[in-house]
Parts: sequence; C-alpha cells; structure tokens
Amino acid sequence: MSAYNHSDQVAELRSKIKSIRFAMFTTVNEQGRLVSRPMTNQETDNDGNLWFYTSTDTELWEDIVSRPEVNISFAEPDDHVYVSVSGRAERIVDRAKIKAMWNPAVQAWYPHGPDDPHVVLVRVVSGSAEYWDSSAGKVVSLFEMAKAVLTGTTPEVDPGEHGRINL
Repeated sequence: MSAYNHSDQVAELRSKIKSIRFAMFTTVNEQGRLVSRPMTNQETDNDGNLWFYTSTDTELWEDIVSRPEVNISFAEPDDHVYVSVSGRAERIVDRAKIKAMWNPAVQAWYPHGPDDPHVVLVRVVSGSAEYWDSSAGKVVSLFEMAKAVLTGTTPEVDPGEHGRINL
C-alpha cells in the first residue's frame, strides 16, 4: 500500500490473518531468550490490536512485564500466507472485556469461566506487520521444487506478494 490510511492498513492485516486459527506468540524471558508458544487470536480490533486470553499463572504473563516487545507469527502453509506482527504487549485485567470476548473455545481452556481470577487478556498494540502471500498453489510449488532438485537449478515459483503494514 502506497498511501498510509490506518483503517485500510487494519483491514489488510485482518484479511491476511482472518482464516489462520493459531499464531506463535514470541516473548523474551528473564534470561533474555526468545520463547514462542501457540496462541489463538481472539480479535483484531479497529486499531489493529490483537487480543489473546491467557492466565496469570503463565510465563507469557510474566515475560511481558519487563519486556513487552513481542512478535506474533501467523502461517497458513497450504495457502502460502505468512504474517509477522511486531508490537507491544499489555496485560489487561478487565472482567467486562473478558466476558464480552468469551466464547466456547475459550471455555475449553479455562473451565472455571470468565470469572476465574486467573483468566486475563493480553492486548498486542501492533506496530507493524510484514506478510508474504504467494499466488502459486501447492502442486505448482512442489513441481517446481522437484524440477529444481533434478536439474540443479533454482525453483521458478512466483514469489508472490510481500508487503509491510504500518499500524
């Protein structure tokens, strides 16, 4: 996107990640090491912020106290879509928001419901995102990679679209 329009940028981010159920949420732990864990994005709000449920008993909850800079990676290999979102994580303890976002899938992970004092939210204030979206299908990609191996050349696969989203 050439001209910056915040709502267009948020719409583009939403369109890239809407069908990707799980993301890898990366933080920096006390020892300065990168730690990733699978999480489910509950919502991408109108400001481009990503929302996740977690527990006050998790390392993620503790990691973002001292080092709130995080990365969220989304991947849909079958569709050749990859998105990396960089942002700043915030710990949110808001029972009304927790209840408003509650759904049956969350209930499976937190059986005591939205009133469980350990159930909390993490909002990632998105700073920027990068995406890779290839129009080449899986069969074409596999054929081109096999051909490259046999001929000793580089695969002739359309690299697709790569872009940046500023939020």
